[in-house]
Amino acid sequence: MKLSREVKTAILVISGILFLIVGINYLKGINIFEPKNEFYTEFDYNALTPSSPVTIKGNIVGKINSIKYDFETGKTRVAFSIDKGLKFSKDSKMRLYELGLMGGNGMAIIPVEGGTPAKNGDFLASEVEEGLVKSLTSNFSGLSSGLDDTLESADSLLVNLNKLIEDDSDKGLKSAIAELNSTIKSFKSLSYSFNSLISKNDDNLTAVISNFNKVSADLATLSADLKDVEISKTVKNLDQTLLSVNELLAGLDNGDGTLGKLLNDDELYNNLEVASQQLQELLQDFKLNPSRYIKVSVFGKKDKSGYVKPEDERQ
Repeated sequence: MKLSREVKTAILVISGILFLIVGINYLKGINIFEPKNEFYTEFDYNALTPSSPVTIKGNIVGKINSIKYDFETGKTRVAFSIDKGLKFSKDSKMRLYELGLMGGNGMAIIPVEGGTPAKNGDFLASEVEEGLVKSLTSNFSGLSSGLDDTLESADSLLVNLNKLIEDDSDKGLKSAIAELNSTIKSFKSLSYSFNSLISKNDDNLTAVISNFNKVSADLATLSADLKDVEISKTVKNLDQTLLSVNELLAGLDNGDGTLGKLLNDDELYNNLEVASQQLQELLQDFKLNPSRYIKVSVFGKKDKSGYVKPEDERQ
């Protein structure tokens, strides 16, 4: 049998509604598929809703089914269902209590030990717990006096704030706002000038950034090259070279070798000084009497003059 589109839509909508009802009750901790017993109680006034929970020791075990006003007794009759697995005495009481400041009200089972077990359809006694709202109502006089002081302080604060706003002196709020406005305008003008400077020097800034990027790339290349250099080996070779130089200088200082003896032998220095003096005298004599060393005679006459030391040795 082929179902029409309308029937399929209706089935889908009904399934969605049922799923929504089951999901909402599941989130509340209520399983609608579990067998339940229905009980009744009464209150002087109605402070419940059909969605209010029924709890025992803080655990949700049921829900309120219906709330009706009894015209004969003038009380509110409440019907609620409890899981069949819960066993409690018929003498237990149903307490009306607040779930929270904004959470509404609920009913709690106050179990009594012993007695006849409660059965489906039984009527249970009720009581009302003094909650937060009732406590606040009983202490409203104290709160009102404190509220008066608070309102008086708030009024003084508003008066002082109004004086501060209307003050036209340098210490007033108007002056401060005017100075703040002037500062904002100056900052805005500075921002425009800065933007104009950037736009005019855009090419130069681009060139500077390009040069900086190039320098950074060169430094990166140099860092890579330095990384490949065996600096420790170079330093070790330099240290060995300096050690050799130190040994050479120490040998010279101790008179080792030819150069060391030249630097440290005083007798050799004196001999060299005497030889230098004699060589100087020989050159002077050769300069003054070349005929003694070069024999050139046209007529065969010999020069019999002796060596005469000049008064000035530089001649």
